[in-house]
Amino acid sequence: MFDKILIAFSTDFGQSTHPYRPMVIWIMKKFLLPCCLSFALVAGTGMAAEKATQLAKLEVNPAGGQGASHTPWESLNPKKLQLKSSAALVLDQQGEADYAKQVSEAQPIASITKLMTAMVILDSDLDLQEKITITKEDRDLIQLTGSRLQYGATLTREQMLQLALMSSENRAAAALARTWPRGKEAFVAAMNTKALSLGMHSSHFYDPAGLDARNVASARDLGKMVRAAMSYPLIRKATTTRSASVYPYKGRGELRFNNTNRLLKNANWDIQLSKTGYLNEAGRCLVMQTEIADEPLTIVLLNSYGKLTPFGDSNRIRKWIESGI
Repeated sequence: MFDKILIAFSTDFGQSTHPYRPMVIWIMKKFLLPCCLSFALVAGTGMAAEKATQLAKLEVNPAGGQGASHTPWESLNPKKLQLKSSAALVLDQQGEADYAKQVSEAQPIASITKLMTAMVILDSDLDLQEKITITKEDRDLIQLTGSRLQYGATLTREQMLQLALMSSENRAAAALARTWPRGKEAFVAAMNTKALSLGMHSSHFYDPAGLDARNVASARDLGKMVRAAMSYPLIRKATTTRSASVYPYKGRGELRFNNTNRLLKNANWDIQLSKTGYLNEAGRCLVMQTEIADEPLTIVLLNSYGKLTPFGDSNRIRKWIESGI
């Protein structure tokens, strides 16, 4: 490049014997060439910066490229998301809140409790294949709910755990606590110890099934609990199984149980963990670990009034993220 400049200037001065030619060439080398070099460096730096900016923009949108189905996360406006649940939390993969509504207040969590029950069981060295039989001690004397597991029903500890998580079987959860070393009270104490270890400082548990309205946690605490529960393969499997059959009575047929999360039937949802809950005092509750627009998300919805409201709110969250409004 610079040789061409020299040639051009030399040509302008005509013959190589021009008396001022040596002086002009000296001036060019002394002043013009350094200026050209500086210009080239600045231009190169600017191009590199522009390229880095373009790459950064691509990284913001995991779908990448043109025709991506959603807008970069930074463009999402929480004010555009109108949820009917009293408390709601959406956490990204790093545990940062994409959306938060009344997340600090402790409130009843109903059967969401059973996730903690499962973690305490799985943290122990108890035999998951040990047979457990339902007794009168496992009946619900708080909410007076019924159960398809009658007295005398016998299943393994793992099957009891599956039914407690998948179909929210209260007697199964009660039997798990009753057969804990030193009994139910020791089990509930272990639940509270586990909660503290997870940093769930607004939470407290009084029973293993969630029937006691004094079982409380904040949405923020439940976000921590869901993320912790994701490290247990059995919990992930049990909470996302749509239905399962067991044979708790000798000489009788199967009992088929279904999952309480209807979103598992929707092929558009990729759910890795979920749990529902309901009490009059707690309203409708739902927690999930899912993936929307290629982004792993933790969703917590508490105190929803209306049987379908948590599922409706879940779909509203999905639309909000995918549309980027």
